[in-house]
Amino acid sequence: MRNLIILFLGVLLLAACGQSYEETKRLTREQKREAARKDSAALKVAVMPTMDCLPLFVAQHYNLYDTLRGGVRLKYYMAQMDCDTALMRGRVEGSVTDLVRATRMAKQGTKLRYVATTNAYWQLISNRNSRVKQVKQLDDKMIAMTRYSVTDMLADAAIDSAKLDKDRVFKVQVNDVFVRMQMLQNNIMDVLCLTEPQATWARAMKNPVVMDTRDLGWQMGVIAFREKEMQRQARGKQLELFVKAYNQACDSINKHGVTYYRDLIKDRMMLKAELVDSLPKNLKYNHAQGPRQDDVNRSEKWLEKYGNNR
Repeated sequence: MRNLIILFLGVLLLAACGQSYEETKRLTREQKREAARKDSAALKVAVMPTMDCLPLFVAQHYNLYDTLRGGVRLKYYMAQMDCDTALMRGRVEGSVTDLVRATRMAKQGTKLRYVATTNAYWQLISNRNSRVKQVKQLDDKMIAMTRYSVTDMLADAAIDSAKLDKDRVFKVQVNDVFVRMQMLQNNIMDVLCLTEPQATWARAMKNPVVMDTRDLGWQMGVIAFREKEMQRQARGKQLELFVKAYNQACDSINKHGVTYYRDLIKDRMMLKAELVDSLPKNLKYNHAQGPRQDDVNRSEKWLEKYGNNR
């Protein structure tokens, strides 16, 4: 009899465990569906660990997005190409990018709406061990960049300005910004195209700046959204609120300075505190407005000349 009671209790225990497991699976499926629903409703924006994304990080930090219908979700990537791929494939509605890449995406069929011009600038920085201090010394050197981007265009501008043989300057596609920095630290690459804060990091290691997009008068950083999505009434309202939050974040950064957000920059951009303090003190963030036509034309002209030959 005792054995029968033990067996009976064992069966009950197994049944209870089975019900618990099935209930857990059901809850997990429901949770996944709910998470997918919320993600679909949110306005998703691709970002990178770069200073042009700081207003988006600040807006998130202060919960300025909470008032948006469906909210805003920032999707983190380490390479601009990955941001843009996510945008083209509809995994995100918007992306912080550059005009060259945005123009090419539009030519490939992803119609975009430019919401803001960022303060991003790019520098051509040489490995100090390569002894490149002027663009004319780029002959037989390797440049880390991303194809069909402002970094690609900057490399061409340097080559053209020195009248160098393009076949004698080797542009190497290195998309991940931290891989570029590792290549610099390990003396694998001669020259790199970098934006902030990676440019500050490179300069702090005594690597010289060979060319700067600001000296060329370029303003190529943009925040772009898929036009098709933005034509939906709900998305259009989200975008209006996103712009409002973005502008508020820009005002806060300009008021307090970038180092006020030291911890946020350290966390989002994986930067040491001393490097945050070394960032340019004159970084300013403008309210959302579209790009200049000259910069749009510049991107289109470069793509027409070089874009089909890559």
